[in-house]
Amino acid sequence: MTVSAGSAGWYLRRLSRMGPREVGGRVGDAVRRRRWRSVRPDRPRVTGARFTTPLPAGTVAEVPPDAVKRLVAEADRLMSGHAEYFGVVRDDLADPDWWYDPKTGRRAPGGYAFDVPYRDEDAVGDVKQIWELSRHQYLTVLAAAYAVTGDERYAERVAGHLRSWWAGNAPLRGVHWTSGIELGIRLLSWVWIRRLLDGWPGAAALFEDNPVALHQIWHHQRWLAAFPSRGSSANNHVIAEAAGQFAAACAFGWFPSSARWRADALRSLERHLRGNTFPSGLNRELATEYHGLVLELGLAAVAEADAAGVPVPASVRLVLLRMTDALAAVVDGRLRPPRQGDADDGHGLVVDGAGTDRWGSLLATGDAVFGRLAWWPAVTGTDVRTPLLAALVRPYAKTGTGPAVSRPASRPAHFADAGLTILRGPEEIWCRCDGGPHGFLSIAAHAHADALSIEVRHDGVDVLADPGTFCYHGQPEWRRYFRSTLGHNTLQLDDGDQSVSGGPFLWTRHAGSRVLVADTSGAGVARWCAEHDGYAPSVHRRRVELTAASRELRVVDEVSGPRRAARLAFHLGPAVTADLTGHRAVLTWTRDGEDRSAVLDLPGQLSWRAHRGETGPPLGWYSAGFGRREPATTLVGTGFTDGAEGFTTVLGFRG
Repeated sequence: MTVSAGSAGWYLRRLSRMGPREVGGRVGDAVRRRRWRSVRPDRPRVTGARFTTPLPAGTVAEVPPDAVKRLVAEADRLMSGHAEYFGVVRDDLADPDWWYDPKTGRRAPGGYAFDVPYRDEDAVGDVKQIWELSRHQYLTVLAAAYAVTGDERYAERVAGHLRSWWAGNAPLRGVHWTSGIELGIRLLSWVWIRRLLDGWPGAAALFEDNPVALHQIWHHQRWLAAFPSRGSSANNHVIAEAAGQFAAACAFGWFPSSARWRADALRSLERHLRGNTFPSGLNRELATEYHGLVLELGLAAVAEADAAGVPVPASVRLVLLRMTDALAAVVDGRLRPPRQGDADDGHGLVVDGAGTDRWGSLLATGDAVFGRLAWWPAVTGTDVRTPLLAALVRPYAKTGTGPAVSRPASRPAHFADAGLTILRGPEEIWCRCDGGPHGFLSIAAHAHADALSIEVRHDGVDVLADPGTFCYHGQPEWRRYFRSTLGHNTLQLDDGDQSVSGGPFLWTRHAGSRVLVADTSGAGVARWCAEHDGYAPSVHRRRVELTAASRELRVVDEVSGPRRAARLAFHLGPAVTADLTGHRAVLTWTRDGEDRSAVLDLPGQLSWRAHRGETGPPLGWYSAGFGRREPATTLVGTGFTDGAEGFTTVLGFRG
């Protein structure tokens, strides 16, 4: 095998992070899986099923013309068989093989779903590549293209692919029945496909009048009701499972169990939305893309509830409101949020074409549903999804819960519960400082060993960059690098990580961080200071000051305790070129045709080298998206922590 997950040692480490209740639940799951191998219940008979939650009349006409243009262009590309997933270009989408991985050329094995070793790339291929197509979010794009154009070619392609998938992926057979998040997102896609195809004459024959579709929908919901993500795995996965289950039980409520599934899914969604979200509104996984995924899923679930007339607890809308305000608070001037923690390009609902800004779209939806605050950044782009969701979701002020909720009067800069602080300066200087917990739950699955790291942008350009994620399964050396301490803008001691990894989604020891100072109120100087104990008995403390008048960022790293070997890393964005001479680097880049520059004065106690695109071991890389990487310059200083004055770095932006 090419990954550590699945070995006996991994199972023991994983077991050590579970509590008794979770262990008991997983034992029950194992018994149920064994029983389901031989017991295949028939779907209850359904008569008189009807789809009753279409888009309100006139909704499609509200979609802006430029958003329609992008959508149709994307749909036409898909119709020609072309798409790109995680850096791999595909040209086989006219008639896809649902179990094929184009990256490795492997095809996943068949058989009973729970026997498929989906973490083993040698046996299955890259499972992310295989799963992504079967989320059917490209089919929601085609269905949306039908809705805005009335061109039946799009609807017929959707119908053909759904029938092909249903025929080739019988319940509990193969790789697409192994992970609850995949089933949940797929159900949500099917709900929206049915809604977007509502004007097509063949829609009812494809869904409610189709015994095969009814069989698949029922088995998906039965699976999700039986195998929820539990305990230390109850992160974004359980929200996707609950949102998909709830959406299907609302829109496809045709089965004897639909009312129970709907009620159970709503309870789970409410509980886990609260559990996955800090009171400040930031996602507890401290992985920004999962903040976006959870927000998308939550908004889609509320849309189904309102369309079906199902009451939703006020706490659900409140969490989504706070998540939206938090997102508006942390984005930079180009509406880019932090690049913190894992990111796998996962989306909850996709109905837009390429070139649509995800974060601008979420803020536009937030404006339509909750109302924007005066300090929110302006959103100038357009999208398809916002008018569709807004047509279904009741505006927050009309739900009876809005007036009692207190929202920030000014833009928050410090999120104490998440340990995240944004320092802002002139000319859109933006600096994220990380002094928060090491991820969420006992395994912190999507965390990186990035305590006290910083991320600096100038007018939206990554200057000191968080390198990203790149991969999950199958490439352990790269997975280790992108989540390592050396892979972030922070200080590494004795060539080790601040937190201890037990596998690609498992941390067995978590560094503890605390913010000591977060002063963003002054107009002249913004200050932040935090420390962590990941290298006990040593303590790493970092101070950051952003001075507006001089456009200067000062970073001071201090280490208490015994003398240790140290490496201080600064990762530059891919657009930035560095000319390193001694302890000074001149940084240059271009933004909108204008040349920009900065000077990085580095600690003189360390010996500095520039690294770019190295592979043995990896160093000097940037991942703009999952499955993609490109060389970028990383400056690394090596030495020892025996200086009482600490290490001082100064980044000065030039005019």
